[in-house]
Amino acid sequence: MWTTFESILWWLLLGLLILSLIFFIGFYLRGAFRDRVIYKVKNAPYPDEPQYPFTLASITNSFITNGIVTDFWNEAAQIQQARIEAISTAQRTIDFETFFMTPGKRADDFAAALAERASAGVEVRLVVDDYGTKDLDDRYWGRLRNAGVKISFFNSFRWKAPLDYAGRTHRKLLLIDSEFGLVGGAGISDLWDGIEKEDDTQPWLDVEMRIEGEIISILAGVFSQHWTFGDGTADLSKEKFQNFGDRQKEQDKQDKQDERNLMLVIPGANPRIRFSPIQAFKYNNIICARKRIWLASPYFLPDDNSMDLLVAAKQDGVDVRILTTSKRSDKKPVYYASYEHYGKLLKGGVEIYEFQPSMTHAKLLLIDDIWATTGSANFDPRSFCHNEELDICSAQPKLVEGIKATFEKGFAQSNKISYEKWQKRSLVKESCKNNLNN
Repeated sequence: MWTTFESILWWLLLGLLILSLIFFIGFYLRGAFRDRVIYKVKNAPYPDEPQYPFTLASITNSFITNGIVTDFWNEAAQIQQARIEAISTAQRTIDFETFFMTPGKRADDFAAALAERASAGVEVRLVVDDYGTKDLDDRYWGRLRNAGVKISFFNSFRWKAPLDYAGRTHRKLLLIDSEFGLVGGAGISDLWDGIEKEDDTQPWLDVEMRIEGEIISILAGVFSQHWTFGDGTADLSKEKFQNFGDRQKEQDKQDKQDERNLMLVIPGANPRIRFSPIQAFKYNNIICARKRIWLASPYFLPDDNSMDLLVAAKQDGVDVRILTTSKRSDKKPVYYASYEHYGKLLKGGVEIYEFQPSMTHAKLLLIDDIWATTGSANFDPRSFCHNEELDICSAQPKLVEGIKATFEKGFAQSNKISYEKWQKRSLVKESCKNNLNN
């Protein structure tokens, strides 16, 4: 006869086995083990050819529109101040979507600015990620609601589809009066000021841009997608999409005569099965580059396909550089996992720079000094296959120059990793174990 302890142990093991099977079958049915797309292109257009943006847009489910970059910031304090000032100018509407918010001065200042405008009669709508804002308590949201702010939590946990909770909105979008917008990658958290972690005491490196023109109506639609998902009612009024109307026709005509005012909106919406718009856009940009590929991502986890593309570009004479975070990363296990991917790239001649003063959170791509892309998407599987993202691409000099200057600023304050150093990474492996155990 079994003892009571043996019976309990047997039932526990059986329960664990059943639970493991449920999870395995769930992930299997969702296609977690499916083959991935391998990006191969022949007759790729040159970045300076007129058809380049149209080709990229059509094969990546991106919107092609017109707009003007009117400002650009690459310092954390400037980004926060720009958002607060933009909110203070609102007279009719404020639409904001973000992933990450934590308690602190930034969140409090943000709430105060929104509450003041809502109390003044401005319609304020927030789409915030349920997981990314979990550290803010009900009192925070209650204060905003009491002031008249409407709040929708994106993708709250639902028992009917628990695995869906892995999908997040990672977008960062602020729209003011349907007149202008701010797009970038920064969250609403004091982490960006370097005051939350003992090993990261300097402001983070990140970027934000201010845009106007026809693109604002595209972004209004992008925001409406997620507002509707949260049981909100989509507002398709003329005022929300006025940049498609008569008021903008003359400006649009002028914009279309200037190729530099073309803008691509890559929403990375709801990646399904094998196709990811964000991944397709980044990989095809890499394939088309002829002179330069400068890529920045704080969470850099390339797959074999992307590493092959980057090495092939380097071997064809393209200047290929990666700017990423150092051990100051806010996600240490991700950093050490990223470090393990360096070998193939370094051996192939790709230059990798680790930013030293603090965490770099900028997501940037510069192709041939012609096309610049920034927004919320990292170069990793989560951004490619799970998150709802938002990137903007343009050839406008203000954006290109701003992103190029940010890269140069980052490279100047980075350690360049050598293949020889990477080969001696046993200490890094040990550090990874220590961080995972802590």
